[in-house]
Amino acid sequence: MPKKILTGLLCLAVTLLAAVAPAPARADNPIVQTIYTADPAPLVHNGRVYLYTGHDEDGSTWFTMKEWRVYSSADMVNWTDHGSPMSLATFSWASKDAWAGQVIARNGKFYWYVPVTNRATGRMAIGVGVSSSPTGPFTDALGRPLVENGEIDPTVMIDDDGQAYLYWGNPNLWYVRLNSDMISFSGSATKIPLTTAGFGTRTGDANRPTLYEEGPWVYKRNGLYYNVFAAKCCSEFIGYSTAPGPTGPWTYRGTVMPTQGSSFTNHAGIVDFNGGSYFFYHNGALPGGGGFTRSVAVEKFSYNADGSIPQITMTTGGAPQNGTLNPYVRQEAETIAWSSGVETERASEGGMNIGFLENGDYVKVKGVAFGSGATSFSARVASAASGGRIEVRLGGPTGTLAGTCTVSGTGGWQNWATVTCPVSGATGTQDLYLRFTGGSGYLFNVNWWQFTGNSGVSTR
Repeated sequence: MPKKILTGLLCLAVTLLAAVAPAPARADNPIVQTIYTADPAPLVHNGRVYLYTGHDEDGSTWFTMKEWRVYSSADMVNWTDHGSPMSLATFSWASKDAWAGQVIARNGKFYWYVPVTNRATGRMAIGVGVSSSPTGPFTDALGRPLVENGEIDPTVMIDDDGQAYLYWGNPNLWYVRLNSDMISFSGSATKIPLTTAGFGTRTGDANRPTLYEEGPWVYKRNGLYYNVFAAKCCSEFIGYSTAPGPTGPWTYRGTVMPTQGSSFTNHAGIVDFNGGSYFFYHNGALPGGGGFTRSVAVEKFSYNADGSIPQITMTTGGAPQNGTLNPYVRQEAETIAWSSGVETERASEGGMNIGFLENGDYVKVKGVAFGSGATSFSARVASAASGGRIEVRLGGPTGTLAGTCTVSGTGGWQNWATVTCPVSGATGTQDLYLRFTGGSGYLFNVNWWQFTGNSGVSTR
């Protein structure tokens, strides 16, 4: 098992965040704490938000990225880690740079457009992964680049008439009209004019007169086309332009998120979900974070009456919960609102498990609807060591102790067994904390958990 590197730092971060937040609230941004993530690309599908990200390597001093990751949520606060369904190895012709991409659904399939370095040419090119599932695995749809001109950051949109568009570019902004198969296009790549009227005025750089830098996110809402992009450099802020049509003419509308945070880049993704609008971005807010070790976060916002986007500020609180979580059905242990000292890995029984757990590590699950009360707690566990204990706590990592499950050694980190223990006091809707305790070293892994009892409420 690889050595865990963020445990102490994450514990410190949670302590510091708790010191400035009113109890019992806990910070939920960034939304992933187990690794560094960047370049968020949300997709709404079948009642969930699927979030596709890049992965900054620990301790990186450059944009060292070898794979992409996917997470999903039904309530915008508890995010399930689905691991890495696509990596540089997916594209035999790619050599490096698993950078910012986007997924879109069509024809019962999911298409993931990503920029990578073409081994044969040494230039950045756009590849396409395809899968029948939003969580993958993805395979190379073409075996070669879809398009290549040395530029990056693809975004894709399907218009109301069915015509799909792929946009990308740094330092320019390009588009092609994709065919309905989503892996070929008609005509040639067209450069969108970067005018100051369309993309704002940059000062101090004669080579780049407009604010447009990179990372376009193009979508349509209420008949208006939006292009939200990383502006200026460096540090970047998020600006946006609108247009009456998918190819323009664009009009610069102003700032969405001012320069802030400890990352000198930013990257936006926007979706509407269950009656709300959500703005995803990245910063360097985790311990050890910065411009090359970034973390994805999210804020809820409301469009102005005229369709304009208000200015949005980074917070540690994140978006409010949309619904509640049902503890009386099996929940994946890697469904997390906040965690300390936890990592994830592939589980032999399928999916992911949480692991590398040491004494005092914990997972928070937000807004758990216990109803009239839970009577027992079960967890699927494995340990190549002597095990430890799962403390079922409410309201905080040292909050009310509802029950304790003892975990014994199972003879291997993927040799799974189910443990069950009684619980009391778990009623109503509360934040659940699973705190892991025991001796020194790694204790055990957890694959899933579930409560029994009477819910007494309707949960999603």
